[in-house]
Amino acid sequence: MLTPLEADSLSILPGIRHGFFTRQGGVSSGLYASLNCGAGSKDDAVSVSENRSRVAQHLGAFAEDVQTVYQVHSATALVVDALVPREALPEGDALVTRTRGLALGVLTADCAPVLLADADAGVVGAAHAGWRGALGGVLEATVAAMEGLGADRARIFAALGPTISARAYEIGPEFAAAFRDADPDNARFFTIPKGRSTPHFDLPGYVMARLGALGLKHVERTAPCTYENESMFFSFRRATHRKEADYGRQISAIVVA
Repeated sequence: MLTPLEADSLSILPGIRHGFFTRQGGVSSGLYASLNCGAGSKDDAVSVSENRSRVAQHLGAFAEDVQTVYQVHSATALVVDALVPREALPEGDALVTRTRGLALGVLTADCAPVLLADADAGVVGAAHAGWRGALGGVLEATVAAMEGLGADRARIFAALGPTISARAYEIGPEFAAAFRDADPDNARFFTIPKGRSTPHFDLPGYVMARLGALGLKHVERTAPCTYENESMFFSFRRATHRKEADYGRQISAIVVA
């Protein structure tokens, strides 16, 4: 049974269905147990297809799959109006549509998923905001693409889903320098925990700040830590620390019903 997390603000919007899906409720096994939706993983392709089909059905989508993109940590937001075959996925890190029944999704395993909706215009968006994409402007590009379809940012509700927390996100000094060079105020998203010598980055805090600066109707944070909650979420960093061969990806998706 699928039991995705839901943002209160998106849940009350008429004609909009969404979910920040966990790793629970699928058919994959081993490292990928159980709702691995990452076709780019080394998981059995049939299992991944079944997992994605379950997500699409849960959302009431018209197709047995969720539309995603080939994610490259960019600031590219794409407009779609029909399901694109997996073998022909365009590169990008956000999707928007006004096509009813077309579920849009992003795959994450520590990066920040953001779902957006203007229910009045019937326009939704899904963004994959890793640090590169967030710094480069993927959230701003997503809102601009939604406006191109008739959305109004004063009506857009946005929700941040599960992502890695600052407690688990240790980074190098050159990483922090890139953010400070872009805006000195970004220094507030970096801390050095007691007893540590290297900084930690607050990705969810940074994403919320970028969303807050966009003038949206409402912004909500539904962001438990992917690294610290192994039973609920896949985590690239956790898998790397354990020297595991691969890792699964959870999906966050939204649809105009």
